[in-house]
Amino acid sequence: MIRKFIHGAAVLALTTVPALSQDYPDRDINGIIQWGVGGATDTVSRALKPVADEVLGRSVVMNNRSGGSGVIGMRYAQAQRPDGYTLLFGAENPQIYKVLGLADADYSDFYPVNLPARGVVVIAVPMDAPYQSLQDLLDAVQAQPGKLRMGTMGPGSLSHVVETMISSAAEFDVTAVPFDGEGPGFTAMLGGAVDFIPTSLSVAKPMLEAGRARALAVVESDAIAQLSDVPPITDTLPELERFLPWGPFYGVFVARDAPEEARDKLVEAFAAATDSQDFRRLMENRGNLMMNISGDEAEAFLHNWQSVSSWLLFDAGVAQKSPEEFGIPKP
Repeated sequence: MIRKFIHGAAVLALTTVPALSQDYPDRDINGIIQWGVGGATDTVSRALKPVADEVLGRSVVMNNRSGGSGVIGMRYAQAQRPDGYTLLFGAENPQIYKVLGLADADYSDFYPVNLPARGVVVIAVPMDAPYQSLQDLLDAVQAQPGKLRMGTMGPGSLSHVVETMISSAAEFDVTAVPFDGEGPGFTAMLGGAVDFIPTSLSVAKPMLEAGRARALAVVESDAIAQLSDVPPITDTLPELERFLPWGPFYGVFVARDAPEEARDKLVEAFAAATDSQDFRRLMENRGNLMMNISGDEAEAFLHNWQSVSSWLLFDAGVAQKSPEEFGIPKP
């Protein structure tokens, strides 16, 4: 009986070894994009696909599952088997889901395969505005509290976080005028509906290059190559150094419990895709900064971004829940 049991176990082991040693991936991979077709996240995600497919030897089949500020796409990805065959393509929003009361999840439930790039935020004014520097704008705001109008995309948006960031270091009493997106807000500013707007460089770049708008500062701790003549915000407000780097970002994620073999292969594929000439050119044209980070380095960036954004929103009275409730440390 013992010999029969040993023989049976050996046969079982032999039959299971091929399944364990099969190369990943052995079928196409499902790619879930958290936002709709044609948006920034969709464009960036699909631009990574050709090289990633080539390295993987299989196709990443892209599907847009938008809605709920990205919650619907995340929930779908979470519900799939953690076998490495479902990827989540997203941006920064999930890192503030908890404090905004949108969901009880964030990217801590996923492994960061790659954070390819992040956006740059600029504080822009029309070219005919009297402000030549950020200090000029701050002086005007402080001389006329509540009078200057700032374009915003609403509570919790990029523009609102930047407003809160500045307010942590200086008196910054402005009137926020909401718009349905950065594009409409920027267009409204050019038409005189607002005096200035914190916005993504990708939105502002065409008008800056055309000479219709001026960037007073980049929300960075150093100047950037795309706008080498525009000073970083820390030149005027050095106290903001602790919040940086900060800005919208893009990411590729897989279930945290995915097999190590799958994670390693995915990291390899998307590092190559991010480093491709075509992708780098796209990011430069859109005014983004390259990152191409994964694993521990990406985790550190995600944690810092979540800490800065969550506490700024909470201190501004926008967050529904305290970051402390979720163990999110102060920056």
